[in-house]
Amino acid sequence: MRRMALLFSVLLFSLLLCSVPTLEAQSLSDHPRVREAVGLIEVWLDAQRAYERIPGISAALVHDQEVFWTGATGYADPETGAPATTGTVYSICSISKLFTSIGVMQLRDAGRLRLDDRVDALLPWYDIQQVYDGSPPVTVEGILTHSSGLPRESDHQYWIEPFDFPSRDQVIERLGEQEMLYPSDRYYQYSNLGLTLAGEIVAEVSGTPFDEYMRARILGPIGMDSTWPDIGDYPFPERLAAGYSATRRDGTRTRMPPFDAEGISPAAGFASTVEDMAGFAAWQFRILDAGGDAVLSGNTLREMQRVHWLDPDWEITRGLGFGVYRSGDVTYVGHSGNCPGFRSAIRLHLPSRLAAIIMMNANAASPSTLAVEMLRVLEPVMDEAAAGRDSVEGSTPGGKEMPAEFSRYVGSYDENPWGGETAVFPWKGGLAILWLPTMSPSDELTPLYHVEGNTFRRERDDGEPGETYVFVEDESGRITGMRYHNNTYPRIE
Repeated sequence: MRRMALLFSVLLFSLLLCSVPTLEAQSLSDHPRVREAVGLIEVWLDAQRAYERIPGISAALVHDQEVFWTGATGYADPETGAPATTGTVYSICSISKLFTSIGVMQLRDAGRLRLDDRVDALLPWYDIQQVYDGSPPVTVEGILTHSSGLPRESDHQYWIEPFDFPSRDQVIERLGEQEMLYPSDRYYQYSNLGLTLAGEIVAEVSGTPFDEYMRARILGPIGMDSTWPDIGDYPFPERLAAGYSATRRDGTRTRMPPFDAEGISPAAGFASTVEDMAGFAAWQFRILDAGGDAVLSGNTLREMQRVHWLDPDWEITRGLGFGVYRSGDVTYVGHSGNCPGFRSAIRLHLPSRLAAIIMMNANAASPSTLAVEMLRVLEPVMDEAAAGRDSVEGSTPGGKEMPAEFSRYVGSYDENPWGGETAVFPWKGGLAILWLPTMSPSDELTPLYHVEGNTFRRERDDGEPGETYVFVEDESGRITGMRYHNNTYPRIE
C-alpha cells in the first residue's frame, strides 16, 4: 500500500506540473510550490503510516474558504480490506469539547448564562465535595479553561477495556462521592468531567437534550452532516473505521472493541470525517472575517481562541474550550483527541488562514505534531504563492517548474539497514530529499541542485554546495539507485 501510494504521488506530480492555469482561474493551491508541498506531505504521511504500522490515516488542508487537499492512506478496516478515505468516520474524542464549548458560548451570547456563573447554580444536582476551605466556586469559565480544580474523570473506570463508559445518570449519581482535586482557579488540570458538566449545562439551560442541541444548533447549520455527537449511536456504522491499540513490544496492534462514550459524550463522544472537520475550519475563518453567522459571533470565536488561562508554570495556555499552542514563535489554536483505537487533531494558524486536520485509527504517533508539521511545510510556501500572485497580476502563477527530465529521479531509495528510505521529490523547481520516517519534515528537507547529467549536490543551509548525489541507471536508462558517500542505495520499486 505504501509503494502504491508513493507511485500515485509520483504520477500526480507529473500530471500537476504539466499544466498551469491562468491566474484568473486559479487559487493559491494551484501555485507550483504549493503543489510540491502537498506532494511532499502525501509521501511523508504515507511513510509515517507505514513505519508506525498505523492501519489508516485521513487528512485535510484548508486555506481560508478552500479545502485545497484531502487525502487518505491505508485501511479503515484491515480485516475487511476497506480502504481509508476522506469520508471515513473516526472517533474525534476530545475535539468534541470544541462543539460543547461553542454550545455554552451560544447560551452566553443569548443572555442565558454568564462565564462567571457558579456551576452549582446552573446544575441543581451538582454536589461534588469541596475540600478546600476558601476555594472560589467552580464557574463556567473555570470548566472551559480546565482551571476549575475538578478531577480529570468521573468516578468510573472507562479508559481501559471493556471501555464501559457511565451513563448520564451514573455520572450524576457518583458526583457527590467525588472530591475536588485542587482549589478552583489555582492550577490547570485537563478534565473530561468538567466538559461533561459543560454539556449538562447546555442541556439544562437550553431545555434540549445535548445531542439534539448539537445537531440542530451547531452541526447542522455549519453543514457537518457526517458528524455525530455520540459515536455509539452513529447512524451509518458501515462508515466507521476500526480502531487499533498502541503497538505492543512485539510490534503488533490489537483491534479495539467499539465503544460508546454515553454520559461522557460532551467531552469525548463525537465522530466525524476530515471532510467535515475541514468545513469546520473554513467556517471559523469565515465568521472571523464576516463578523459571525447564525451559529456564533466572530467576536465570540476570537474570545474563545485567545488565552484565558496561563498556568503558574508559564507553559500551559488555554482558551475557552480551545487549546492555544506555541510551537517556537508561532501560535496555533485547535484541539486533539485520543480515544480507544483513535487519535486526531485540528490545528489552525489564524494569521495565514491555514488549517490541518489529521485522523488515524490507532493510538499512534502524535497527530498534533503531524498537523503542525503540515502547516510548517505549507506556511512559507503559501506566502511565496501569495506574493507571486499579487505581483504578477493576470499572468500564470509564477514559481519555477521542475524540468520534466527530473521526473525519472522522483521516488524512494532503500536506506536499510541504517534507516528507512530516502524520498526524492520535486522542490523549488528542482529536487529535494527527505529521510523517512521523520516527525520533522520541515526541518529535515534537503534541497539538491543539478550539476550535470545524473549528478546533483546537496545545498547546505548556508547556500554552499555539499556532498554529491549521483543517480545510477542501468543499461536501458532506468534509474535503479542513488549513490552518495560512496554507497549506492537501491530504488524502491
